Amino acid sequence: MTEQAAVTMDFPVASAHRGLVPWLGLLLAVFPSCLPIWITPTPAQLALVSTSAAKGQDVILRIRNSPPDFIAFMWYRGIEMKNSNLIGIFTLYSGQYTIGPGYSGREITIPNGSLIIRNVTLSDQGLYMVVAVLPNFQTALGSGSLTVYEPVSVPILLASNTTVTENEDAVVMTCYSSVRSTNWLFNGTSLRFNERMKLSEGQVTLTIDPVKREDAGNYQCKVSNPISSFESEPVELDVKY
Repeated sequence: MTEQAAVTMDFPVASAHRGLVPWLGLLLAVFPSCLPIWITPTPAQLALVSTSAAKGQDVILRIRNSPPDFIAFMWYRGIEMKNSNLIGIFTLYSGQYTIGPGYSGREITIPNGSLIIRNVTLSDQGLYMVVAVLPNFQTALGSGSLTVYEPVSVPILLASNTTVTENEDAVVMTCYSSVRSTNWLFNGTSLRFNERMKLSEGQVTLTIDPVKREDAGNYQCKVSNPISSFESEPVELDVKY
């Protein structure tokens, strides 16, 4: 399940340092090969809430089932826990936010461990991994995805002919949009298809052959993605009989 989260708050005050405090430097030097994996005693496991967002939006990558006794969170872009993918580390006791090589200038970890990304771009989408560091340097790992969408544009609907004769003519309507998946409307409600109607692959073209008098009315195409939806201007089909 995905969740879309707009961020309107200001970032909490936290220091950001490119130089690692000594124990964090040691942690990065040995992680993950020499550290035991922390296993929670409950069925719940550390995870990230996979999230959808619009391009340019501020989002929060939230942690699910966060361990209550964590001392730090380490965030990685991708699923490889290598230093070049490290976005940053938040240390609970000091409130310090340490920047990693994967930091773009738009990310910060807040006190509950969640990662805020401001002004997301298409390049931000993908998999993320979080590592919760517990006492004695035990660790818990979780991962999730961020999907970034561009808002869809208003589609344009064109017809081969808008005045046709019953049982003699056919009409072809084409929905022009950058979105391939298309829904069709007739007089403001979902079009009920019959054996005379055919859709092209991707549903961008509707063919009615032959046309009958009950086909007269207003047609629209509707395009959408998880963050936006638009309908075309109606095209009125006039059927003579």
